Amino acid sequence: MNDEIFFDQARDVLAACRTKGLLVATAESCTGGLVAGALTAIPGSSDVVDRGFVTYSNEAKAQMLGVSPALIARDGAVSESVAFAMAEGAVNHSRADVAVSTTGVAGPGGGTATKPVGLVHFAAWSRQGPRLHVERRFGDLSRSEIRKRSVEQALELLMKLVEEVKAVA
Repeated sequence: MNDEIFFDQARDVLAACRTKGLLVATAESCTGGLVAGALTAIPGSSDVVDRGFVTYSNEAKAQMLGVSPALIARDGAVSESVAFAMAEGAVNHSRADVAVSTTGVAGPGGGTATKPVGLVHFAAWSRQGPRLHVERRFGDLSRSEIRKRSVEQALELLMKLVEEVKAVA
Protein backbone atom coordinates (compact mmCIF):
# COMPACT_ATOMS: atom_id res chain seq x y z
CA MET A 1 0.00 0.00 0.00
CA ASN A 2 1.37 3.39 -0.95
CA ASP A 3 2.15 5.46 2.18
CA GLU A 4 1.71 8.69 0.24
CA ILE A 5 -2.06 8.24 0.01
CA PHE A 6 -2.30 8.93 3.76
CA PHE A 7 0.39 11.61 3.87
CA ASP A 8 -1.81 14.66 4.49
CA GLN A 9 -4.00 12.92 7.04
CA ALA A 10 -1.04 11.46 8.94
CA ARG A 11 0.88 14.76 8.80
CA ASP A 12 -2.12 16.59 10.30
CA VAL A 13 -2.47 14.05 13.12
CA LEU A 14 1.23 14.36 13.95
CA ALA A 15 1.08 18.17 13.89
CA ALA A 16 -1.93 18.21 16.22
CA CYS A 17 -0.16 15.82 18.60
CA ARG A 18 3.00 17.96 18.55
CA THR A 19 0.98 21.07 19.37
CA LYS A 20 -0.51 19.35 22.42
CA GLY A 21 2.61 17.45 23.45
CA LEU A 22 0.98 14.04 22.95
CA LEU A 23 2.60 10.70 22.23
CA VAL A 24 0.73 8.13 20.10
CA ALA A 25 0.52 4.35 20.02
CA THR A 26 -1.42 2.09 17.68
CA ALA A 27 -2.99 -1.32 18.32
CA GLU A 28 -3.81 -3.04 15.06
CA SER A 29 -5.31 -6.30 13.99
CA CYS A 30 -6.89 -6.22 10.53
CA THR A 31 -4.69 -3.34 9.38
CA GLY A 32 -1.51 -5.21 10.30
CA GLY A 33 0.55 -2.13 11.17
CA LEU A 34 -0.60 0.08 8.29
CA VAL A 35 -1.78 2.86 10.63
CA ALA A 36 1.61 2.99 12.34
CA GLY A 37 3.18 2.77 8.90
CA ALA A 38 1.21 5.78 7.66
CA LEU A 39 2.27 7.83 10.69
CA THR A 40 5.92 6.81 10.56
CA ALA A 41 6.14 7.47 6.81
CA ILE A 42 6.24 11.16 7.76
CA PRO A 43 9.78 12.40 8.42
CA GLY A 44 10.27 13.43 12.04
CA SER A 45 7.38 11.34 13.34
CA SER A 46 9.56 9.80 16.05
CA ASP A 47 8.86 12.75 18.34
CA VAL A 48 5.16 11.78 18.38
CA VAL A 49 4.88 8.04 17.66
CA ASP A 50 5.89 5.93 20.64
CA ARG A 51 5.10 2.47 19.28
CA GLY A 52 2.74 0.26 17.33
CA PHE A 53 1.33 -3.09 18.36
CA VAL A 54 0.35 -5.56 15.64
CA THR A 55 -1.87 -8.01 17.48
CA TYR A 56 -3.31 -10.15 14.72
CA SER A 57 -4.06 -13.18 16.89
CA ASN A 58 -6.24 -13.30 19.98
CA GLU A 59 -3.22 -14.55 21.92
CA ALA A 60 -1.24 -11.46 20.87
CA LYS A 61 -4.10 -9.19 21.95
CA ALA A 62 -4.01 -10.80 25.39
CA GLN A 63 -0.21 -11.01 25.77
CA MET A 64 0.81 -7.64 24.31
CA LEU A 65 -2.16 -5.46 25.24
CA GLY A 66 -3.71 -7.20 28.23
CA VAL A 67 -7.04 -7.82 26.49
CA SER A 68 -8.97 -10.33 28.56
CA PRO A 69 -9.34 -13.71 26.85
CA ALA A 70 -12.77 -13.94 28.52
CA LEU A 71 -13.78 -10.67 26.82
CA ILE A 72 -12.64 -12.01 23.45
CA ALA A 73 -14.52 -15.28 24.07
CA ARG A 74 -17.68 -13.42 25.08
CA ASP A 75 -17.81 -10.66 22.45
CA GLY A 76 -15.43 -11.89 19.75
CA ALA A 77 -12.23 -10.23 18.60
CA VAL A 78 -14.20 -8.07 16.16
CA SER A 79 -16.26 -6.03 18.63
CA GLU A 80 -16.53 -2.62 20.21
CA SER A 81 -15.42 -3.93 23.60
CA VAL A 82 -12.27 -5.54 22.22
CA ALA A 83 -11.45 -2.43 20.15
CA PHE A 84 -11.65 -0.35 23.35
CA ALA A 85 -9.59 -2.89 25.30
CA MET A 86 -6.93 -2.85 22.57
CA ALA A 87 -6.68 0.95 22.57
CA GLU A 88 -6.60 1.08 26.36
CA GLY A 89 -3.94 -1.64 26.40
CA ALA A 90 -1.81 0.29 23.91
CA VAL A 91 -1.86 3.33 26.21
CA ASN A 92 -1.23 1.24 29.32
CA HIS A 93 1.67 -0.68 27.74
CA SER A 94 3.47 2.35 26.33
CA ARG A 95 4.45 5.92 27.06
CA ALA A 96 1.63 7.14 24.79
CA ASP A 97 -1.02 9.61 25.84
CA VAL A 98 -3.42 8.51 23.10
CA ALA A 99 -3.94 5.38 21.03
CA VAL A 100 -6.08 4.10 18.20
CA SER A 101 -7.06 0.49 17.52
CA THR A 102 -8.47 -1.49 14.61
CA THR A 103 -10.09 -4.92 14.65
CA GLY A 104 -12.16 -6.34 11.85
CA VAL A 105 -12.79 -8.79 9.05
CA ALA A 106 -10.80 -7.76 5.99
CA GLY A 107 -11.73 -10.86 3.98
CA PRO A 108 -12.12 -12.29 1.54
CA GLY A 109 -13.06 -15.10 3.96
CA GLY A 110 -13.74 -15.18 7.68
CA GLY A 111 -17.03 -13.33 7.70
CA THR A 112 -20.22 -14.56 9.34
CA ALA A 113 -23.85 -13.46 9.23
CA THR A 114 -23.34 -11.28 12.31
CA LYS A 115 -19.77 -10.22 11.53
CA PRO A 116 -19.51 -9.96 7.76
CA VAL A 117 -16.46 -9.23 5.67
CA GLY A 118 -15.92 -5.47 5.79
CA LEU A 119 -16.95 -5.03 9.44
CA VAL A 120 -14.29 -3.09 11.34
CA HIS A 121 -14.36 -1.62 14.85
CA PHE A 122 -12.14 1.35 15.70
CA ALA A 123 -11.44 2.81 19.13
CA ALA A 124 -9.42 5.78 20.29
CA TRP A 125 -8.36 6.06 23.92
CA SER A 126 -6.78 8.83 25.96
CA ARG A 127 -5.16 8.80 29.38
CA GLN A 128 -7.17 11.95 30.07
CA GLY A 129 -10.51 10.30 29.53
CA PRO A 130 -11.95 10.90 26.07
CA ARG A 131 -12.77 7.57 24.44
CA LEU A 132 -14.25 7.18 20.99
CA HIS A 133 -15.59 4.28 18.92
CA VAL A 134 -16.64 3.89 15.32
CA GLU A 135 -18.10 0.81 13.67
CA ARG A 136 -17.80 0.67 9.90
CA ARG A 137 -19.32 -1.83 7.51
CA PHE A 138 -17.33 -1.34 4.35
CA GLY A 139 -19.20 -4.08 2.52
CA ASP A 140 -18.01 -6.49 -0.10
CA LEU A 141 -14.81 -4.73 -1.11
CA SER A 142 -11.39 -6.21 -1.74
CA ARG A 143 -9.14 -6.94 1.23
CA SER A 144 -6.82 -4.17 0.11
CA GLU A 145 -9.63 -1.62 -0.13
CA ILE A 146 -11.05 -2.54 3.29
CA ARG A 147 -7.60 -2.11 4.83
CA LYS A 148 -7.05 1.20 3.02
CA ARG A 149 -10.37 2.59 4.20
CA SER A 150 -9.65 1.30 7.68
CA VAL A 151 -6.39 3.26 7.84
CA GLU A 152 -8.23 6.41 6.71
CA GLN A 153 -10.92 5.86 9.36
CA ALA A 154 -8.38 5.16 12.09
CA LEU A 155 -6.45 8.35 11.33
CA GLU A 156 -9.71 10.32 11.24
CA LEU A 157 -10.78 8.93 14.62
CA LEU A 158 -7.35 9.57 16.11
CA MET A 159 -7.49 13.18 14.90
CA LYS A 160 -10.93 13.61 16.45
CA LEU A 161 -9.62 12.29 19.77
CA VAL A 162 -6.55 14.54 19.69
CA GLU A 163 -8.80 17.55 19.08
CA GLU A 164 -10.75 16.66 22.26
CA VAL A 165 -7.69 16.10 24.45
CA LYS A 166 -6.11 18.93 26.43
CA ALA A 167 -2.47 19.74 25.92
CA VAL A 168 -0.02 17.90 28.17
CA ALA A 169 1.66 20.26 30.62
